Amino acid sequence: MATTSSVSASGGLDVQGLVSQLMTLERQPIDKLNTQVNNYQTKISSFGTLSSLVSSLQTSLQTLSSNFEGYTATPSDAGVFSSAATNQAAAGSYTLDVANLARAQSLVATGQTSSTAAIGDGTPTTITFDFGTISGGTLTAGAYSGASFATNGSGTKTVTIDGTNNTLQGIRDAINTAKIGVTASIVNDGSGTPYRLVLNSEKSGVSNSLKITTSGGDGTIDALLANDPEGVQHLNQTAAAQNANFTVNGIAVTSASNTVTDAIQGVTLTLSKPTTTQANLTVTRDTAAVKTAVTGFVDAYNALVNQLKSRSAYGSSDSANKPALAGDGTVRLMLDQLRGVLSTGTSGGTLTSMAEVGITTKADGSLKLDTAKLNSAMEKDFADVANLFTSATGYSTRLKAWAETTLAADGLIDTRTKSLNTSIRGYNDQISKLEVRMTTLKKQYTKTYSELNVLLSNMSSTSSYLTQQLARL
Repeated sequence: MATTSSVSASGGLDVQGLVSQLMTLERQPIDKLNTQVNNYQTKISSFGTLSSLVSSLQTSLQTLSSNFEGYTATPSDAGVFSSAATNQAAAGSYTLDVANLARAQSLVATGQTSSTAAIGDGTPTTITFDFGTISGGTLTAGAYSGASFATNGSGTKTVTIDGTNNTLQGIRDAINTAKIGVTASIVNDGSGTPYRLVLNSEKSGVSNSLKITTSGGDGTIDALLANDPEGVQHLNQTAAAQNANFTVNGIAVTSASNTVTDAIQGVTLTLSKPTTTQANLTVTRDTAAVKTAVTGFVDAYNALVNQLKSRSAYGSSDSANKPALAGDGTVRLMLDQLRGVLSTGTSGGTLTSMAEVGITTKADGSLKLDTAKLNSAMEKDFADVANLFTSATGYSTRLKAWAETTLAADGLIDTRTKSLNTSIRGYNDQISKLEVRMTTLKKQYTKTYSELNVLLSNMSSTSSYLTQQLARL
């Protein structure tokens, strides 16, 4: 080790320099322990990365398993209806003829000269909305005669109009703010009394028609809004509530909504327009989603295996360039366990290995996917491909079990991490004890060399004195 001069500029000993050099030598054991602590912390960080990759593999396997249960519903004419399938669906073909769509009732009030002028004298008036079915009678110029109204049992809703909101705009805002299942708007029709309040039921279907009654007030609000299908009607019906009517494989179906969830098991239909020619619906296994999920699994597996190998390889003979987990037994065990899962075939079907569906193992241990072979296998026997992955002995099932065990408390990663942390605590304890010793040593060295410096200084003075005395002889 290179050293500096031990003599100060004044001719005495450089006490601080000497002590610093000595302490550098004394601290070498601490430096080695700190290096070991840093190495172990790097190992823990590497296991954290591996844990995240195992978790990603686990997620990809869960996605893969769920997608084997998925279906896709494809319409022949997406302009007529759209469709979506759940795992409760069943493969099949269906014909659809849509006669008419579901529609919500729309009512229009008498025109007003202003949307901001007061209506009535502001005496509080309660407007009550009831929802139900209008049946019988006749409809002439937007009004019913001889009809009956049966409430649907959803309950009545009320809005209060008084001096604070008794304008057309105020009534509109009060109804919309109340969120009672009715939407209000104002339309300007360009006439002499152009401002017309429009009320729409938010739900379509014949059972969601409106009956509107009022109580209180001076009668002006009643004359504007009261509308009883069985009696006096001050609003004009511009659109009658109606159900969607269509057939599925020739079977008549009616729905209050254009979004139909119960006509075909596991399939949601969203009707967009009536048909002019018969439309078709095809429900099949969602092989595209499975292929995407298999690709995700292969990518996640390869990411994990590549990191396991690169972080545990011995690499360079220079210890500074070795991977953090070079030769680590836990990593080798994880790799061995993964190989063991892949090398053991499944049971319960004609397919027993992933190679039969296009997933092969390369020389470096990673996987390679042949999507054409996977597609061919799914077209030939989808259930057998699903069994290969999701059965009790399937690859996805066993790999998920491995991932759960590996990530569990006291699993491989947790056990190894705890061991490393225990070692770090031990090294830190040693470092703390050595630091106490370093403090004592530094004081001793400083005291010893300071005293020596004084002694040397005294000897130098004595030597000078004797030299002077001898020179006089």
